[in-house]
Amino acid sequence: MALNRRQFTQAAAALAAGSAAPLAFAADTLKIGYVSPQTGPLAPFGEADKWVIDQMKTAFKDGLSVGGRKYAVQIVLKDSQSNPNRAGEVANDLILKDKVALVLTAGTPETANPVSDACELNEVPCISSVVPWQPWFFGRKGDPAKGFAWTYHLFWGLEDVIANFTNGWKTVATNKKVGGLFPNDGDGNAWGDKELGFPKPLSQMGFTLTDPGRFQNGTQDFSAQIAAFKRDNVEIVTGVVIPPDAKTFLTQARQQGFKPKVITLGKALLFPGAIEALGDLGDGLSTEVWWSPSHPFTSSLTKQSAKSLAEAYEAGAKKQWTQPIGFAHALFEVASNALTRAKSVKAADVRDAVAATSLDTVVGPVKWGGQGPFKNVSKTPLVLGQWGKGQKYKYELTLVNNEAAKNIPTSGTLKLL
Repeated sequence: MALNRRQFTQAAAALAAGSAAPLAFAADTLKIGYVSPQTGPLAPFGEADKWVIDQMKTAFKDGLSVGGRKYAVQIVLKDSQSNPNRAGEVANDLILKDKVALVLTAGTPETANPVSDACELNEVPCISSVVPWQPWFFGRKGDPAKGFAWTYHLFWGLEDVIANFTNGWKTVATNKKVGGLFPNDGDGNAWGDKELGFPKPLSQMGFTLTDPGRFQNGTQDFSAQIAAFKRDNVEIVTGVVIPPDAKTFLTQARQQGFKPKVITLGKALLFPGAIEALGDLGDGLSTEVWWSPSHPFTSSLTKQSAKSLAEAYEAGAKKQWTQPIGFAHALFEVASNALTRAKSVKAADVRDAVAATSLDTVVGPVKWGGQGPFKNVSKTPLVLGQWGKGQKYKYELTLVNNEAAKNIPTSGTLKLL
């Protein structure tokens, strides 16, 4: 039987790799590829992946039945090194060398977009996450009339992050003057886009935006931005920056006497490690929250609640929970569910099963097939959080606004810096 790119290794090879011992008599091994930033400035997005993959090895220890046939499961993790070129290279390796049946990817447009593009080009099914849907869809030059044939995405959109940030800002007293930090990358160009990004809705809501223009990731000098914000009497700072740049900006803002009342940044303030690295500058910073122990969802695969999954990570990894845990886990939930529904391991059959997904996961319901981009995009809920001094950990994240997702409970309100 010709399987093209899907010729599977014999059980002996899988046994040699130590991944399929419980399936000594299985003829075939099914490989799932996973690409995320394990190193480089975006590494916090991939920090929990190895722990999640170890959890999945246990979940898949008895293999998966696809089209009435049992397969051992091997997960192949690749590091994008926070580099789009490298992300594309390792995706091609997974497709052409490892002959994976399905690719999973997460962690900013710089990883997920080139991986998705490689899969689309090679006609291999791909499920991606942890990129707002606009930079994933339009950043790949997606046509809403056509969508994509092989690549499917689950996450929230810019409309959700704008709603959450502004919902929070409206609850505190400011002059509604906002300073934007939008770098020259996939996220920054989308968030700062005059039509698709922050400028238009902020203006419609009565906020005034100062956007000093694009800057390169890794910049060492934010003096120009700080001067522009001070000149315009900015009291709210927002944007989407990588963690090292947030530290540089916040340190220089303090040195230069710029003291906004609210700092709500995407991307940089998601992770406890990044907040701890800021020292006392971390207290009171606010951020989007895509997943937390408070989310009222349960894994379809392990039956763990969001709370018990976060607790298992803290116990096993000996680290504070971090938002990407939920989405890394959910990608495998969807992969497992789709594969078990697929008619065979052929690429088109797996893709059709992915497209037909309707599943309640630990990050919420996942279902594709809507209009326009939503043929390929399944939206997940978003709330607003604020970091404060913690009890168990140095800083802990409190959910402070849920107007955009009422089913996710808050435990505080946004406080001024």
